[in-house]
Amino acid sequence: MTEISKFIIGFLILQGALLNLIAAIGVIRLPDPYTRNHAASKSSTLGILSLLLGVFLYFWIIKGEINSKVILGIIFVFITAPVAGHLIMRAAYHINIPLWKHSVQDDLKKVKKNEGRD
Repeated sequence: MTEISKFIIGFLILQGALLNLIAAIGVIRLPDPYTRNHAASKSSTLGILSLLLGVFLYFWIIKGEINSKVILGIIFVFITAPVAGHLIMRAAYHINIPLWKHSVQDDLKKVKKNEGRD
């Protein structure tokens, strides 16, 4: 049982590290702020959640104690990171930061037009 637990914990921590690496590469390589923020908010959120889940399982299964601070960290990141990414990009759109020239769809264009009429 302990060996399987250690394997699962190691897998979660490795997965979290790889997702954070992918997020960092996405922030560097993607063409505009909207896609960069998408990479940063989605991949890094999943990466951090995987890391924290691995840490929580380590303390619970291997050490025999439940760490409430890790649980609060998981809840906090799960709630705040996607919302913050969305609000930052919505603010960037409203101050007219241009989309990438090859962007196909702009869903907020109609919303912004209708806001001007109010």
